[in-house]
Parts: sequence; C-alpha cells; structure tokens
Amino acid sequence: MSNSIIAEGKTTNEAIENGLKILKVSKNQVDIKVLENENKKSFFSILTPRIVKVELTIKENTKKQEKVNKEENTTRLVKEYNSNKEELEEARKDVEEFLKLFINKLGSKLEYTVKLEENEILVNINGEDCGSLIGYRGETLNAMQTIISSIANKKVRERIKVILDIQNYREKREKNLIELAEKVSKTVLRNGKNITLEPMSPYERKIIHSALQDNMRIETYSIGEGDNRRIVISKK
Repeated sequence: MSNSIIAEGKTTNEAIENGLKILKVSKNQVDIKVLENENKKSFFSILTPRIVKVELTIKENTKKQEKVNKEENTTRLVKEYNSNKEELEEARKDVEEFLKLFINKLGSKLEYTVKLEENEILVNINGEDCGSLIGYRGETLNAMQTIISSIANKKVRERIKVILDIQNYREKREKNLIELAEKVSKTVLRNGKNITLEPMSPYERKIIHSALQDNMRIETYSIGEGDNRRIVISKK
C-alpha cells in the first residue's frame, strides 16, 4: 500500500476518517493536507454534492516503528516456535526413556515407536502378549496413556497431547464401536425404545456420538458420573 493517499468525504473530518481507515493508522501517525475545502464553493457548485478531498501521508517515524514492530514480532514468533520445538523434542526423549525402562522391567519382546506430529506425541507398542497392556476394553491402555501424558508434560509450558496405541487396538475398537452404534440405532428405530450402553471412556463415547450425529432420526446423550458414565441412544 502507498504511504500517501487522497481520500474524499462530505466534510473534512469524514474525508480524514475515510483515509485513516484505508491506511489503518491513527490520526497522529499521518500528515494531513486539505486539497478541496468544504467552505470553498462557487455559484455554479451550489447544486453539486459537496466533496472534500484530503491528502494523508504516513509520517516517516511511523513507518520506521512499523518496521521495528514487524521485526520484533517475527523474532518473537521464531523464538516461540523454536522453544516449543525444543520442548516437544525433550518430551519425546522423556517418553522414550520411560518406555525403555518400563519394557525392560516387563521382560517382554515388545517394540515401540515415539513420533512427533505437530503438537502431539504418538506412541505405538507392538509385539507378543500385548493383551495385558490393553486390559479389559482398553482400561490398562488408557491408564498407561495418562501416565505417559504426565511424563511428557512435566517440563512444558503448553500442554502436549499424547496418543498411545497398542497392537492397533484403538483402530479396531473404533471400528467395533461404530458398528455397535449403527446396530443399536436400528434396534431403537424398530422398537421405539431407548437403549443405554455400558459405561465407556470419554474417548469411546465421543466415537459413538460422532457415528450417529448425522442420523436425523436418532439422538444420543450421556448419563451417569465418572467411570459409570454411559450413552443413551434414543429416537427423536
């Protein structure tokens, strides 16, 4: 955008305000020159709509300050990005160190990977005898994820999300829950009676809600507290 513009208005003040909006600056940041005065009229211009023209020029010190502010903002963003990147990497190392000690204690032939993806840490564990790490309906897996999340977030300023999966359990569980949601919804539509599912974790309840959110004939809501919270599927 040019540092100098000509703005118009019915009055001098209106012309100045229009120019300030275009330049996106305040009045004390510009030099103002009136080109056509609102009081300057001739006999032939009496019936003509009044138009005032002003020239606004951004002051030199304002341009310098904008440049300084822009450079400072860029430096701050780069520092924050690098700082966050360092924290993520340190969190990843802490998680890897924990898993190394944990799996050695188990004495099992398990393999694990710890990857960074944006502001998330993705942990995958595979190998024989993973069932005990998953637990009944993923209870042990969820408990492990909570522990690993605490380890990852103990030194950071902004919370890092940790997702743990064991032997692709989450993918399989998600597929089973979607199938369950569709099956139960059909039963509800057929019988007209509400069906309450067994208690589920927040993660699993979210899958059920999402699976049926586009069904115009079905609604879902949660009841209960804590570990006993469950979903009700009903007909609208």
